Amino acid sequence: MVIDMQNDFCHPDGWLAGIGVDVRAARDPIPVLQNLLPAVRDADVPVIWVNWGNRSDRANLPPGVLHVYDPAGAGTGIGTPSNAAASPVLQAGSWAAATVDELMISPEDFTIDKYRMSGFVDTPLDSVLRNLRVDTLLFAGVNADQCVLATLIDGANLGYDVVMIEDAVATTSPEFCMRATTYNVRQCFGFTATSTAVLAGLSAR
Repeated sequence: MVIDMQNDFCHPDGWLAGIGVDVRAARDPIPVLQNLLPAVRDADVPVIWVNWGNRSDRANLPPGVLHVYDPAGAGTGIGTPSNAAASPVLQAGSWAAATVDELMISPEDFTIDKYRMSGFVDTPLDSVLRNLRVDTLLFAGVNADQCVLATLIDGANLGYDVVMIEDAVATTSPEFCMRATTYNVRQCFGFTATSTAVLAGLSAR
């Protein structure tokens, strides 16, 4: 499960950078995933990209989502052209919502558009996973303390075993948020691992 490795979160011309967020940390998972994903695919483990991909009219988004990173309604939120590319923020089919160029989605991968912090809410994600006979989810992407964690928690509550790959997730939040996320994943919801451990496990198979 690769969460939100999108231009608006990870690219210097994207949404977060455009509103003053330092996105360098959000790019940290890129080289890890470049190394990890080919091995995962070679082991016939499905790769599922879960990205924001909103309607152009934003009709299904409640105020709490419309005001993410725009609490005062200043016009810098989802659907606005608040990035250097003037691309509508996180709108399906836009440059803003596209996966960063460094990470290629393969034809055998699965893609899920989401509309909330969690990839499970109002999406076919759970149905896709159950039809694939999946019971364990490995999590990568950004932001670890926001969309990754929300999706991971919902997955755990639905009965999946959940594992956060520590070096394949990142956040633009303060460092204490990452520490709290790692603690809570281990303490309450599932497990953490490194990409090195995942690669070793795949090799052992």
